[in-house]
Amino acid sequence: MSINPQNLRYSKEHEWLSAPADGVATVGITSHAADALGDVVFVQLPEVGAAVTAGETCGELESTKSVSDLYSPVSGEVTEINQDVVDDPALVNSAPFEGGWLFKVRVSDEAGELLSAAEYDAFIAG
Repeated sequence: MSINPQNLRYSKEHEWLSAPADGVATVGITSHAADALGDVVFVQLPEVGAAVTAGETCGELESTKSVSDLYSPVSGEVTEINQDVVDDPALVNSAPFEGGWLFKVRVSDEAGELLSAAEYDAFIAG
């Protein structure tokens, strides 16, 4: 059974993307990625107004185990960051699909490599 919400799309780098509302989509990391990272202790997000490019790094997540790059699943302009996650990085672990979202982006170009929840489940199952 999938724990990944069906209404989201997923990247092979383990980010999720909401359907754009008024052209703006929300980005976060999956619970699979949060579990693999361990306890997240620091989050570096792109700045509001920054341009992000699909498949390229745009920040970092630091855990007690390692530092992992954050990739943007789409190209566009960052419209908002989740200050709650910056202040309390553990939200990434406790609520990766709700309060632990990372940033919002005005989508200018979608990558062709985004997966449905079922496709992502098959991808992480190996």
